[in-house]
Amino acid sequence: MGLFNKKKKRIQEKKSKRQIIFEHLSVYIFITLGAFIAAFGLECFLIPNDIIDGGVIGISMIVSYVTKWNLGLLIFVINLPFIFIALQKMGKIFVINVFYGVTMLSLFVNVLSGFHITEAPLLATVFGGVVLGIGVGLILRNGGALDGTEILAIRLAKKLGFSVGEIIMFCNVFIYTAAGTIYGWDSAMYSILTYFITYRVIDVVLEGLNSSKSALIISQYPKEIGDAIIKNLDISVTYQKGRGGYSGQEKTLIYCVINRLEVAKMKKLTKDIDPEAFLVIQDVHEVEGVRVKKK
Repeated sequence: MGLFNKKKKRIQEKKSKRQIIFEHLSVYIFITLGAFIAAFGLECFLIPNDIIDGGVIGISMIVSYVTKWNLGLLIFVINLPFIFIALQKMGKIFVINVFYGVTMLSLFVNVLSGFHITEAPLLATVFGGVVLGIGVGLILRNGGALDGTEILAIRLAKKLGFSVGEIIMFCNVFIYTAAGTIYGWDSAMYSILTYFITYRVIDVVLEGLNSSKSALIISQYPKEIGDAIIKNLDISVTYQKGRGGYSGQEKTLIYCVINRLEVAKMKKLTKDIDPEAFLVIQDVHEVEGVRVKKK
């Protein structure tokens, strides 16, 4: 009983003020870095080649191109109504992070204005999309955002019955159509390609490059397979109780998380013991906690 109480106390241990300050400070450092990287992608790759982003940033780029108004100021002003919408439903911390991120992006866009790296549209599309995706991904990973259309889409999705992705895509259809009319259809197509590259890179930043695999194994020899995995792959497994849908028999399932290089070896170990074993292998984009090793 005493040991149980000690363990419970450890789980409920509160963070010190220094830890809390460090966590908040690190969030704003990464949001600042993300805003700088995003601005770098816009000013050094996309804007000089008449390639636009989607959402509020894309609208701001089009308005700035037509009116010659300051792009950084437009990004800030056009995002304000969406930040107000977020304040009503999404919490103060999120709104503060969004406001700070948008402000930093607006400042960095002005600071980097006039810089460009390449005039080749394809290179600008690929590298601009990658750089922009890294910047936006860092901000999203730290609880912020740069694009007000996503905030609006979250609110409208519940009322209109469409998904967030469908609403964002619907908005971007009009934005890229306007881009084709103003910049030319080549620029619009490059912009669409940039959009998809950006969002793929955002996924990589959010989910991590070191994706693992989870394996679920159903076999008549769970203990033998589990012991083989522990011994040969130097990882732990978890046994789960289950019941067969057709047979109604009790079964023991084996669950483990492995890296990509271990998949083939794990499958061979399993099939050597039970050729009829049923395996389900899925992608795991983020793993946290202690990986228990064999003793």
